[in-house]
Amino acid sequence: MAGEANGTLHPSCGASEPPYSQELLRSLDLPGRFLFAFLTLMTLIANLVFIEEAVYIYRKIPSSRRSIIIWINAAAPVIATTSCIGMWIPRSTMFTDFTASVFFAVVIHKFLLMMIKECGGQKLLLRRFENGHFKISTGPCCCCCLCLPRVRITRRTLFWLKLGTFQFAFLRPVLMFLSIVLWTNGNYTLYSLSPKGAAIWINCFVGVLTIIALWPVAIMFQQVRNLLTCKKIIPKFALYQFILILNHLQTAIIKILAVQRIIPCAPPLSSSARGAYMVQQLLIMEMFLITLISRVVYRRRYHDLEPPECMAEEAGDNKQTPKTILNGAVGESGFPRV
Repeated sequence: MAGEANGTLHPSCGASEPPYSQELLRSLDLPGRFLFAFLTLMTLIANLVFIEEAVYIYRKIPSSRRSIIIWINAAAPVIATTSCIGMWIPRSTMFTDFTASVFFAVVIHKFLLMMIKECGGQKLLLRRFENGHFKISTGPCCCCCLCLPRVRITRRTLFWLKLGTFQFAFLRPVLMFLSIVLWTNGNYTLYSLSPKGAAIWINCFVGVLTIIALWPVAIMFQQVRNLLTCKKIIPKFALYQFILILNHLQTAIIKILAVQRIIPCAPPLSSSARGAYMVQQLLIMEMFLITLISRVVYRRRYHDLEPPECMAEEAGDNKQTPKTILNGAVGESGFPRV
C-alpha cells in the first residue's frame, strides 16, 4: 500500500497470473492460516451434511424425484468445494469457476423439472391447469412488460419452458470448452474487460443465456407457488435465488472492482487475484449456511406433503353424506351408532 502511494508497485501487483499455492501459503500470517483452516473445515462439514442428506433422500424419496432433488441440494456444497480448491490453489481459479458455473447451469434446469415433478408430473400439471394461463410478464426478462398477453398452458408451452433452461445447461459447457481452447492460445484472459479480447464477448453471451434460462423458472414458480406451498416451494425458490445472486452477481461485482483496482493488491496477490480470493472466502461461508438451511427445507417424508388430488371430491362427498346425531353420537349413512 505504501508503495502504491509513492508511485512504486510491488512486482506482484502488476502480475497477470495469480501466485503459486506455496508462495501464497508462505505469505500467510497466523490469523491467515487459521482462516484457511477454518474455511476448509466449513467446506468439509458442508460436504458431510450433503452426503448425509443425499442418503436420506435416496432412502425416503421416490426414484422419479430422487436424482433431481440430490442435484439441487448439491449446488451449495459443489460451489463451496470449488471455491475452497481455488482458495488453496489460486492458479486454478478459472477452472474452478467454470466448474461451479456449469454445475449451476444444470441445477437451473433441474429446478424447473422439480417444480413440474412436485405437481405430480407433466400430465397431472396439465390436468390441474387445463384452462389456466402462464403469466409471462415476470422477471428477469419482462417484469416491466405488463401488457404482454398470458399464454395458455399446453404441452407446447411446457416444452418451450424446458427448452429455455436446457439451452443454458447445454451451451454453458460448450462455452467453457471454447474459453479453455482460446485461453491455451492466449486469446482469453479471465479478468480482461478489453473489447479486443474474447472474455468480454463470451461473458456477455453467457449473461444473455442466463437471463433466458431464469425466465422459464420464474414463470413456472408464479404459476405453482400457491399449489406447492405445502411442499415449501417458496423457501426452496428463495435458496435457489440466493445461490444465483451470490455465485453470479456478487462475484461479478467484486471482480469488476478488482479489475478496476478499486480493491488494492496485497502481495503476493494482485488486485484481480485478491478479488477472486475474497470471492472464494465469501462463497465458502455463504454456501455453508445455505447447505445447512437446505437440509432443513428438503428433509421431509415425501408422501406426508403430497398435494391432495381429490380435495374437492372429498369435500363434496362429505356434504352429501347424511348424518344422524343420537345422544351425541354421529352416524354416517343415516344409521345411528349402537
